Amino acid sequence: MIPRIDTGTTPTYSRGYDCIEALLRQAGLRPTRQRLSLVKLLFAQGPRHVSAEALYEEARRAGLLMSLATVYNALHQFTEAGLLRELAADGAKSYFDTNVAHHHHFLIDGHRLIDVAAESVAIAALPAIPEGMEIARIDVVIRLKPKQA
Repeated sequence: MIPRIDTGTTPTYSRGYDCIEALLRQAGLRPTRQRLSLVKLLFAQGPRHVSAEALYEEARRAGLLMSLATVYNALHQFTEAGLLRELAADGAKSYFDTNVAHHHHFLIDGHRLIDVAAESVAIAALPAIPEGMEIARIDVVIRLKPKQA
């Protein structure tokens, strides 16, 4: 089990590999060359939502040699460690969010996510929670489409 880091915010890595390496070690992950490269790609641009396929293509364009399976594995390890949030926003595809603070999302046309501040969504009621369970997290995804003229 990877220890989970609760940063509550999106980390930024403008200070280079030393900061990235320390964060991976703190998360219980060995800072391999591939993980270091993927973390740098993920967080260098600030908060973002990315699919494994999109990150894989980005890595290829950057000249990084790794398989799509390696990207998937790393993203799931980063998620388990608390560095990312996984969103199953559209049934067939998962997105990984670099902003791990509590917030919600707009999903535009099934493929573009925009952050929505948690305090701008009010949930008036929830069903009774089964015995022995507790709410881990509530994710609200508001699906949008262009207005019809």
